[in-house]
Amino acid sequence: MQRCFTLTIVRHWALRKKLFTISYQQSAAMSTLLINQPKYAWLKELGLSEDNDGVYNGNWGGKGEVITSYCPANNEPIARVRQATMAEYEETVQKSRDAWKVWADIPAPKRGEIVRQIGDALRKKIKVLGSLVSLEMGKIYVEGVGEVQEYVDVCDYAVGLSRMIGGPVLPSERPGHALIEMWNPVGLVGIITAFNFPVAVYGWNNAIALICGNVCLCWIVLICVRACSNRIVAEVLEQNNLPGAICSMTCGGADIGTAMSKDERVDLVSFTGSTHVGKMVAMLVQERFGRNLLELGGNNAIIVFEDADLNLVVPSAVFASVGTAGQRCTTTRRLMLHGSIHDVVVERVAKAYKQVRIGDPWDPSTMYGPLHTKQAVDQYLAAIEQAKQQGGTVVCGGKVMDRPGNYVEPTIITGLAHDAPIVHTETFVPILYVLKFQTEEEAFAWNNEVKQGLSSSIFTKDMGRVFRWLGPKGSDCGIVNVNIPTSGAEIGGAFGGEKHTGGGRESGSDSWKQYMRRSTCTINYSKDLPLAQGIKFE
Repeated sequence: MQRCFTLTIVRHWALRKKLFTISYQQSAAMSTLLINQPKYAWLKELGLSEDNDGVYNGNWGGKGEVITSYCPANNEPIARVRQATMAEYEETVQKSRDAWKVWADIPAPKRGEIVRQIGDALRKKIKVLGSLVSLEMGKIYVEGVGEVQEYVDVCDYAVGLSRMIGGPVLPSERPGHALIEMWNPVGLVGIITAFNFPVAVYGWNNAIALICGNVCLCWIVLICVRACSNRIVAEVLEQNNLPGAICSMTCGGADIGTAMSKDERVDLVSFTGSTHVGKMVAMLVQERFGRNLLELGGNNAIIVFEDADLNLVVPSAVFASVGTAGQRCTTTRRLMLHGSIHDVVVERVAKAYKQVRIGDPWDPSTMYGPLHTKQAVDQYLAAIEQAKQQGGTVVCGGKVMDRPGNYVEPTIITGLAHDAPIVHTETFVPILYVLKFQTEEEAFAWNNEVKQGLSSSIFTKDMGRVFRWLGPKGSDCGIVNVNIPTSGAEIGGAFGGEKHTGGGRESGSDSWKQYMRRSTCTINYSKDLPLAQGIKFE
């Protein structure tokens, strides 16, 4: 069974590697790397070069296969990175474990000071690093910068948290005894990040894990972004005479990702990605009784009732379904409209879709960029075809755009049944399925009937309905909104979802507890030995 899971993960990660290395080899051979073109000279401000090291553990290295990263807006090669070998992975894990012995002895507020410096270092590079996120992932420039800002913000949050984490002192039933709860770091946190938020998701994990006393080892997806982000963090550690392996990095293939999942020295594996792969990662980790933190898929719905303010609904639906070209885990994929307002909302949303400015991600006026890979374009076309076969009608979009890069039209599809197979399938592309409902009970049930449980939202002015939505018979998601979109979560709240979304929580609230282990401690400071529950043993 384990071999089956491992092979499936190998195939998935091998496919992702092929998207970097095999796709467009002909154009790569004929093109100059973007880093060598004057237009992209700013890349060198981040320490990027033609050939880059894909391993950091206090020292930079990489003796494995060389892979090339491509820009999804034009499919031209950006730069190359040398991956880690298994020997380098082993070395990095050992150095990380050694670094933990130093880091765990530093008081939490002092660790918070290091995280504060990381946030300040990111602030100084926020525009140029945000530009690289846009270049390599494909999201528009303002979203790229906003993603780096999210890492900065969570650093600020973590600094304050470093003086607040801890457990309660509990009343003991025995005289002369103290009952307390102690929280200690788990040790080494392995972070496997997704392509769509390569800086922010790493930052949520990294900043909180560090102040809790852990060290981090990242297995990277966007190779240039991760290498440059890690260089910024490494410089802060080096300036403070701390082991660089406190924040390690390995760029590698399926062998590295599988090894991390199976490695008993990795105390917590935090995985952000698809439900399909996340399930298998979780089972590999569980086989060794390890810990995992899963942030997986979302088939998110906005429900619009007849009393909703449509001036809020329309921009919310457009932003949540079109933003990041539909490549957010919190993207709205289902828009449920009360029958009395269905037609007018569809008309207004479709009109707004046609006004979305599509183009170069670095153009300040652009609102919508490309999909990340050609594979995603194929998934987009396949989903539209399935929707048509299942009774759907394309109201807007539905085509691949005739221009360089992985551009597709944002698409609206109506007429499908709420339980159509394609509606229940999370396709990571900009397709919005519009459903018509009649009753509150029906809408709430449709929201909850999909396997994922990440984000959800209703638009209404009925306060009774609001609290029913927030209550035990309302939304079963981890994020439950009212009169705002499904996307755009704040760092102060716990981020994550239920069911096939994985159950993990990152960022705010008490998410820090996932990076620590709890001990209940009883201290007898008396001269007697009373037993609990009044038991006598004489």
